[in-house]
Amino acid sequence: MTELNESTDPIDMKLLDRWQRDFPLVPRPYLKIGKLLDLSESEVLDRFGVLVENKSISRIGAVFKPNTIGASTLAALSVPDAHLEAVAEVVNDEPGVNHNYEREHLFNLWFVVTGADRAAITATLERIKEMSGCPLIEAPLDTAFHLDLGFGLEGRRRKPAAKAAAEQATEFTLEPEDRQLISRLENGLPFSGRPYLDIGAEIGLSEARIIGRIAYLVECGVISRFGVIVRHRTLGYRSNAMAVWDVNDDLVPTIGTVLAQHPAVTLCYSRLRDMPHWPYNLFCMVHARERSEALAVISELNKSHGLSTVPSAVLFSRRCFKQRGAKYSADQRAA
Repeated sequence: MTELNESTDPIDMKLLDRWQRDFPLVPRPYLKIGKLLDLSESEVLDRFGVLVENKSISRIGAVFKPNTIGASTLAALSVPDAHLEAVAEVVNDEPGVNHNYEREHLFNLWFVVTGADRAAITATLERIKEMSGCPLIEAPLDTAFHLDLGFGLEGRRRKPAAKAAAEQATEFTLEPEDRQLISRLENGLPFSGRPYLDIGAEIGLSEARIIGRIAYLVECGVISRFGVIVRHRTLGYRSNAMAVWDVNDDLVPTIGTVLAQHPAVTLCYSRLRDMPHWPYNLFCMVHARERSEALAVISELNKSHGLSTVPSAVLFSRRCFKQRGAKYSADQRAA
């Protein structure tokens, strides 16, 4: 992986920064991007291909809002250090696991599980607990205050100013073909001249229908972001801190809404406690370039919002064992 710096090609920087959201929903999206950057369609395709190869981006595609089209949860295991890598492999082998990190805590292996429904989530967690033999906690999502996770290259995240603090999907209706489309989008757009046409050919829909359904899912908030999915370490954000607090439940909506507006907070949500081992219900993710920078942001949050005396913890990530897009397909064991 090549980390971005001052010598990074400015065109690549634009491709990474400008299209993290609002990727063109037109028949020839790479051609449209090329015209804006004075590049040919083939040059844009080649550049995106290289950015994938060097792990600057994971894919171009959809970020789905949790618990709208399927189910998801955050969980953690308490693993002896000597067995951590072996247990991480067990977790990674589950198709429903899309993120898996080692963090600084007694519960040191944190992972996200997605699935078609709650039953799929429960089955995955039961398998992981049985195969690992380790204590497991679960922190299901309660309220999302900010779940976009787009990164700007000027040190501030990208977030539309018009978005409400509590980011919830509006009412929506899934058409029968949407499940196929969602499943196909999990792997990202193909790098071809007419990617929506190619997806439509795979699942038996017209190009116009594919574009229209994606636009609809974006509009109603099922897709929270459609565009380039960068790997944050490539942008230099190597200090990934999960700050958690045990806040009075009545105060969570007010505090969470305010915390979500801080430019250094990349994720903010409330989750259910898992007593007695996990008493925390308010979470913020801070992605910073240095550990000291992340700690300074968390200190600021504590002082500014009366959280200094609230029970809390800061869990820095140590290693990333798995990171990819969420999988909501029903038959994940066959994936």
